[in-house]
This record gives sequence, C-alpha cells and structure tokens, in this order.
Amino acid sequence: MEKEKNISFSNTGHFSLDEDIASTRNCENMIGVTQIPLGIAGPLAISSFSSTNQELRTKNYFIPLATTEGALVASVSRGCKAIGESGGADVEVEDVGATRGPVFRVGNMKEGRKLEDFLKNNFSQLQEVAAKTSRHIMLKTYAVSGAGTYRFVRFSFDTKDAMGLNMVTIATTALASYIYEAIHIPCVDISGNFCVDKKPSWLNFIQKRGKAVRAEVIMPASVVGDVLKTTPQKFYDAWLAKCMMGSAMSGSMGFNAQFANILAALFIATGQDPAHVAECSIGMTTTEITSNGDLYVSVHLPDLMVGTVGGGTGLATQKEALELLGVSGGDDGKNAVVLAGIIGAVILAGELSLLASLSQGSLACAHESLARGKVQKL
Repeated sequence: MEKEKNISFSNTGHFSLDEDIASTRNCENMIGVTQIPLGIAGPLAISSFSSTNQELRTKNYFIPLATTEGALVASVSRGCKAIGESGGADVEVEDVGATRGPVFRVGNMKEGRKLEDFLKNNFSQLQEVAAKTSRHIMLKTYAVSGAGTYRFVRFSFDTKDAMGLNMVTIATTALASYIYEAIHIPCVDISGNFCVDKKPSWLNFIQKRGKAVRAEVIMPASVVGDVLKTTPQKFYDAWLAKCMMGSAMSGSMGFNAQFANILAALFIATGQDPAHVAECSIGMTTTEITSNGDLYVSVHLPDLMVGTVGGGTGLATQKEALELLGVSGGDDGKNAVVLAGIIGAVILAGELSLLASLSQGSLACAHESLARGKVQKL
C-alpha cells in the first residue's frame, strides 16, 4: 500500500470547486459544499480489455472511492490484490447507448400501427433530426411496446464520452415534435418510464443500457487462501447461499453481493450522477470451482450509465479523479468505455473481498477494527 501514500489531490480542501461554474451548471440555490472522505484503493490490474473488437488500455489503476463507510476502501484494496496476484482481470465492454423512452397516445390499434410504420420507414430522417440537436449524438436504434392507447418508444443513442441524458432528452423532444408534425400523434410524456432511467428494471437487465460490462478472474487456490483467507469451496458456498438463493428468496432484481456499495463510491468520486446507482446496481456475480481447484469469479453489469465529460465530471476534485484513471474528457467515446471497464473490474474486486469475508465470518470484526476509529491509516 506504500504507493498509495504518494497519491494526493490538490482540490480536496475547503473550497474545492469554482462556485460560479457549479452554481450555474450543477446546483441551483447553491449555499455550500458537502464533503465526503476520498480514499484510494488498488493497484487494480486489468490484463485484457476489449470493446467492439478493439483492444483498449491494459494496465494498473489506482481507484478513487468517495465514501463514509469505514472498511470499504480496505476491502476493495484486498480484492484488487487478489486480482493482481492472479494475473489481472479480463474486461469486456459493450457500448449499448443511452436511452430515452417517450410515451405516445394513439386513438386505436390502427393508429398505433401507423406510428410503428412511420418509425420504421423514416428512421434515417429521425437520425438526421437527432443529429441536428448535437454533434455528439447519434440515434442508434429504437423499440416499440404498448397497451391500449399507449405506445412506448425506446430510443437508443450513441453519446460519445458523455453519459448523455441531457442530450438524449433534447434529441427525443425534437423527435417527438417531428413525429407529431408528420402524423399528428401526440407525445404524452417525453420520459414514460420505458427508458428505464434511475429505476431498477428487468427491461434494462435484459436489453441493457448505457454500457454493458463483464469482468472475470481465475484465482489460484493459493491466492484465495493467502489473500482472501478462505477456500474456493467456502467462497462458492457463500456465493450460492447469498447471491443466488438469498436473492431469489427476497425477489431481488440483482444477484450480487454489493454492486451498489462500490458504484456509489465511484460515482461520487468521478462526478457521475449518484441517482443512477438505483438502476446500475442490478447485475449478477457468478462463480465456479475449476477442474484443478482454482476459483473463477465474474461480474455482469448490464446497465452502466457513466461518462467522462459533462455533469459533475468537470468539478475540480472529480476531474482529478478521472485524470488519475487516465480518462478525463474525450470526444470519440473511448474514455467513457474505458471508465466503464475499470468500474466493472472494481466491482469484481469488491465482490471478491466481501464474499470471502462472509465465507470466513470476518465481516463484523473487519468493521470493528476499521470503522470505529481503531485504525487510522492503511
């Protein structure tokens, strides 16, 4: 952990952001700043990183985590160590696109078919309408569903390095106006909960949203024992009981140990919209014991709404956190993809450490020693 002591942030003092910028772009009626402790976990090794058949940056990353939960940074660091001693994590990112789902009101089924036919036959024109709203946006696909006199259209957009919801809302508003002018079918609500934005949903789990990320690692049994202080079998048993059986019994929409915990800390540290944790924390952790007794663990995040430009990413401390990861700014979409992949690997590290702790019964004592003032520094 010695390397972490050499990492510092210049914008973590009392006034760490430009009030003029923040009060006009990020917060109305601004009266001050709420501070959250910022820690560094890692190094996290990513050994293979692919997206749309392209190999991206593979290296070691130090991970900024903003949290008030003692033991979280230490836990993620332990997971990072286990990944590093296992040769690194393999990461895959699919750029699905940001979605907006307006709802239209039709008079009957015939008029509903009229709307669907119009979308199908005029898709290139719809792309042109969307493109006129921003040079950073492109309409990729759409899907239609509905019942009665309601028709929901789920538009999906490429928003480059921005998370992009402001852009897709503006573009979708232009599309709704274009549709009404052409066929006189009104849009009732520009966001009809078919996006699905900031709410957990099976639609996003199945069809994916934003970035879909997978990360995996195979840990030798020796690493599981030396670093995670457990065995592959105990780890597997804890995973099966918690992530699979417990999630099924409770009707959970995600089958994981603590995706939301890591996402919240990363989102706040890097200027993402924290409200998206509600949807992004759906996902699945899987594990298997290999034929030679090693431990395979993977995570799947089907819905990750993140960006490296816009929103809170321009605030001083958050920008520094993105610079630490090497992904600040951008215009071609690659930085946002890399950020998504890093997040997937950090989620993997968090799952490894927590499930290992649960499998050996050390969760309570870890919080006892790290979250009650007994240990000040790692």
